[in-house]
Amino acid sequence: MIRRYAVALAASAALVLSGCSDWVFNGGPLDDPSAEPESRESITILAAASLTTVLPEIEEAWAAEGIDYDLDISFAGSSTIVQQVNEGAPADVILLAGESSLSTLITPDGAPATSPVIFATNSLTLAVPANNPANITSLADLDLAITPNDSPTLVVCAQQVPCGEASEQMFAQAGFSPDIASFEPDVRATLAKASSGEADAAVVYRTDIAAATSDVTAIDIPDDINVTNRYPALAISDNPQAPALIDDLLGDTAQQVLTEAGFGAP
Repeated sequence: MIRRYAVALAASAALVLSGCSDWVFNGGPLDDPSAEPESRESITILAAASLTTVLPEIEEAWAAEGIDYDLDISFAGSSTIVQQVNEGAPADVILLAGESSLSTLITPDGAPATSPVIFATNSLTLAVPANNPANITSLADLDLAITPNDSPTLVVCAQQVPCGEASEQMFAQAGFSPDIASFEPDVRATLAKASSGEADAAVVYRTDIAAATSDVTAIDIPDDINVTNRYPALAISDNPQAPALIDDLLGDTAQQVLTEAGFGAP
């Protein structure tokens, strides 16, 4: 009986060691498919509306290369993002569509934001419905001096968001002030007006046309009057993964996705 007990004890010890080995080297018990490694800390991102399509594509490309971030992303106009942060909305990283919005940003610890990292650029284009009912062929067709009696319905971004500020600067450089039907809260809302046919034209980013369906067509804006916005990224919490994510935005994988989406280099 003593010998039988010793054999049983040795077998039990071997089983325990085997189980420990499976846990240490394989991340969990070999026969428990529900066991998973401990997940990484989530990163909360507030991102400009013009990144709505490309940011999930970047996350997917990272995952394919084993860069496994757990991202919680919300999209809005850059001025809205700054307002949300200033009012205490939780965020680890903010990605804006222009640098001017940073001037009013206050980080959660009460200090002004510093050290933004530029990760992309973007410029403007004119979006018209696919059937182009106003027969717009150039930016000049929005000049009231040229078409005083048949002014197309034009929508632009609100002046407090980067695409609106860029639009205002672009028209100043073009030398005329168009008749603007409405100011939209962000660039996606502006594009939607042209896509639905509610507007004859909308000033949006080039990347928005690239991501749009066949509902709209792009009318190029000459480079000498066009405006390029620089996109800043900023870590605003003590989440240790936030700076790493911003570094990865400058990496080859993210930059390739941004380029394919129509963004310019930082």
